Amino acid sequence: MTVEVIDVPEAKRYEARVDGESKVAGVAEYIRTTELVAFVHTEVEAEYEGAGVGSALARTALDEARAANLRVLATCPFFAGWISRHPEYQDLLYQSRSKVSD
Repeated sequence: MTVEVIDVPEAKRYEARVDGESKVAGVAEYIRTTELVAFVHTEVEAEYEGAGVGSALARTALDEARAANLRVLATCPFFAGWISRHPEYQDLLYQSRSKVSD
């Protein structure tokens, strides 16, 4: 099975399709600024769960964030969990620069 992932900026999401089908197998929705991309929701159709669609979405989206020199805010539980299991992507995580004073 081949998973193709493309960015659809007008929809503010990445879309995954399997084996050249026109049906969308999964999506990763985001909010992007000039410095940051926040992944807010990921959904994979039931028939594609466990087939690597979510991982393909995460890997492609994070690789593109790295290439664009963007920090990542993983508010989506799937992205947060995926990044925690893939330490090679943890350097992309957004770190707040503000300091809390006592």
